[in-house]
Amino acid sequence: MGDNPMLKFVGTGQAYPEKRPAQDRADDFLEISRSFILDKAEEQASRCSQCGVPYCSTHCPLHNHIPDWLRLTAEGRLREAYELSNLTSTMPEICGRICPQDRLCEGNCVIEFSGHGAVTIGSVEKYITDTAWKEGWVEPLVPGSPTGQSVGVIGAGPAGLTTAEYLRVAGYEVHVYDRHDRAGGLLTYGIPGFKLEKDVVMRRVQRLKDGGIVFHQSFEVGRDATLEELRQKHDAVLIATGVYKPRDIKAPGVGAPGVVKALDYLTASNKAGFGDAVPEHEDGSLLAAGKNVVVIGGGDTAMDCVRTAIRQGAKSVKCLYRRDRENMPGSQREVANAEEEGVEFVWLTAPVAFEGTEHVTGVKVTKMRLGSPDASGRRAPEPDPGSEHTLEADLVIKALGYDPEELPRLFGSEDLSVTRWGTLRVDHRTMMTSVDGVFAAGDIVRGASLVVWAIRDGRDVTEHMHRYLKAQAKAAAGERVAA
Repeated sequence: MGDNPMLKFVGTGQAYPEKRPAQDRADDFLEISRSFILDKAEEQASRCSQCGVPYCSTHCPLHNHIPDWLRLTAEGRLREAYELSNLTSTMPEICGRICPQDRLCEGNCVIEFSGHGAVTIGSVEKYITDTAWKEGWVEPLVPGSPTGQSVGVIGAGPAGLTTAEYLRVAGYEVHVYDRHDRAGGLLTYGIPGFKLEKDVVMRRVQRLKDGGIVFHQSFEVGRDATLEELRQKHDAVLIATGVYKPRDIKAPGVGAPGVVKALDYLTASNKAGFGDAVPEHEDGSLLAAGKNVVVIGGGDTAMDCVRTAIRQGAKSVKCLYRRDRENMPGSQREVANAEEEGVEFVWLTAPVAFEGTEHVTGVKVTKMRLGSPDASGRRAPEPDPGSEHTLEADLVIKALGYDPEELPRLFGSEDLSVTRWGTLRVDHRTMMTSVDGVFAAGDIVRGASLVVWAIRDGRDVTEHMHRYLKAQAKAAAGERVAA
């Protein structure tokens, strides 16, 4: 036991990478935490108890080999740790940055249950993969032997990029079609740089391009080609568009200028971060500088918006949420970060109207109280009579989540079946839609979810598509022989 590098959780306390001071990080869009140094990564990895049944892996959607690469890190075998981490994930350094580890791996760490504080798994994962990029251990994408078949992937988010990578390695010609001018989906335009710096995403995309994957940017299915036209061009198609239709508020004045959608606001900010000209920043319509900002919502998108507004120089930033802190769906770490940076949370409060005619001037709100649990088990908020008042606002950002777009209409494919929620209906044994040879994965199937689940879905659908394509090739070969 004396030589055992692990099980150090009793004598070594939990530690995360040092966060930059709030006043410093609130002035830029750089990531808020510094990376571990080698000694600290090894020290924190050595706290792992090496469980016989590792709940951290069980509760990771990718079932990453977490205890194994923690041990390799503790032993100083970083390249092996990276290679093991890379076996199950196409984007480990991205997951290390943005996964809600407190709800997944770290939240189910055994030593967390014993009161010693979880192993800081996400920070170690980020460190070993960033080190791999720095040291040149991340190998180029090498295509497999050509199969003579091609695949079209609609959507360049985490699910689509994961499938594109695996199918390219299997030898298929892969084309990725995306509506944006840069690949990455919400990784690029939805998540702010202070959580995920964009060069981290772009180097992943460049690796795929260098491996021969063809990207068609600013390409909208339905406008530039119908789904049927893509089916004719490719041997199989994957729909991995994600969900982009913002949920709205039904309240008087919601259409007033200055009441904007969260994704529009975040996209404009991220485009500015790339150095693009952003007309909505030039005219001030999507810029928080000098304004009283009110963000409505309690999820991670709302946290992205309030923290972006702080960095844009808002006069004040308030986040309205109709439940209390304990019932908030967003990460508690993000709430703490936002509070440190100067965001004010207004709990148990909901909007009832938006004031102003030429431009929004305020949000009329009512206090809420929690009643009996609803169907989801959460206590339902109820208005508290007589509590209405107005909050001053020059910019109101609606961050209420996302629903699927009407893909059958947009894609010109009315035979594409959807569920009552608007997500694509698939045969869960094959992940194929109602249209032969057209598969679907990610949020467009499961609804708005986590990046790590999109990667998992992209990994899973690869197997089904590969099986389908092999069967198609075999059938075609049989027809040629018979002829």
